[in-house]
Amino acid sequence: MAGEAPTLPRGNYLIKGGSIITVDPELGTLPKADLLVKGGAIVAVGDGLSAESCEVIDASDMIVMPGMVDTHYHMWSTVGRNFLCDDGFEYYQAKWATASHYSPDDFYNSVSMGLAELAYNGVTTVNNWSHNNRSPAHVDAELGAHQASLIRARYSIGHVDQLATDVANEFEDLDRVRREWFDGPARFDGLVHLGVNLRGMLQSDPDVFHAEMDQILKTGLPISVHASQGKPNTDDAEDYERRGYLGPNFLFCHYIAATDSDRSVLARTRTPLSFATHSELRLGDYGDPRAALLKAIAAGVLVTLSSDASSLAPPNMFENMRLTWNMTIPWKESETEHFKPIGFYDVIRMATINGAIALGLGDVIGSITPGKRADIILVRANDLNIAPRGNIETAIVQSAMPANVDTVLVDGRIIKRHGKLTAFDTSRIVARAEHSALRIRQAAGGILTPRFGRLGNPICCC
Repeated sequence: MAGEAPTLPRGNYLIKGGSIITVDPELGTLPKADLLVKGGAIVAVGDGLSAESCEVIDASDMIVMPGMVDTHYHMWSTVGRNFLCDDGFEYYQAKWATASHYSPDDFYNSVSMGLAELAYNGVTTVNNWSHNNRSPAHVDAELGAHQASLIRARYSIGHVDQLATDVANEFEDLDRVRREWFDGPARFDGLVHLGVNLRGMLQSDPDVFHAEMDQILKTGLPISVHASQGKPNTDDAEDYERRGYLGPNFLFCHYIAATDSDRSVLARTRTPLSFATHSELRLGDYGDPRAALLKAIAAGVLVTLSSDASSLAPPNMFENMRLTWNMTIPWKESETEHFKPIGFYDVIRMATINGAIALGLGDVIGSITPGKRADIILVRANDLNIAPRGNIETAIVQSAMPANVDTVLVDGRIIKRHGKLTAFDTSRIVARAEHSALRIRQAAGGILTPRFGRLGNPICCC
């Protein structure tokens, strides 16, 4: 399934009088400044800017910052976000019960809804970590949803859910996908690039994992791998370094069970880490995610933030930043006692420039820097939940919510304005998502329960 992106132009905009969090170390955070955007690029940042033939956007009551980056989101299951229920039917049980029942249309509907929500939430770039590639038609459906949106993304192609641990993923569709969808920038106007995700040691035998890595390294594509959220620590970073796996092109996720040696290797090889804060707290079954994050940062690891799956956390980077900031402090009489607590600016970097660097886009997006592409969001600072304005970075982390996002630009196109999406038919997207969710629950053999209201059948009887 393919879709056509809305024909929104790249405009020329003079954004006047905003409080700008540039996330550029040379420019810093500016209490009041102007921002000039032309042809999809950031041209200038400073006081008293003027330009002819530009639309002026009054940002005097706004906080302006880079669009946020989600480095790990399983978008195929977005329509299943509310399949979970109590009595032991949580993320894995719901995924295992339903994964085989998603059709290509369901994949399209799921990814479409995920992309629209990201745009609404001020997330302008996502790593679509697709770990249930059931057929070429399913892959095409996901890519069709990307084609119909204007969100920047990496599409990380993967395996079929619950592939046996001793069976290698041959990535038989990879060459076709690369040729048909990524041979030149025309299909996505340069906004989407291709990557690969591997099961890693968590879901494949060592020999299988290394065989898959050897195959994928030859392609030169960026790699994403799940690491352990608990014991045992199945990943040996020193061994991976010897094998030539690690580096900026390799993205680890979770890795709560990493040792000090592992973290040192990640820092030395500039291998980024995607930290899915909600997921680490819910699914991490050994150790302390707070300590793991503090240790990773102290070791010099490039840490990014992610949502994992919408049944674990919404793709809401404001909530993610807020939770990460609040939980990551040193505890007295613990091994973290002498660590430095994470600051507001630290988590903003994790949600923006760090994510951009992790996806190979650090020179393109992630900060408000002249010459970079204009992936920018404007947040209303005079809304009830965020006013009165004080420390700008504090307001973003402690108070802001997706509903405060007034305007979103991706590559210089306005895809949200005055709080409403301009690039998505949200009514149609929601209706199709509801249809898919009901059909999947019915296919999974659920029974009628009032807990699902008028939509009917759940996938468990809890």
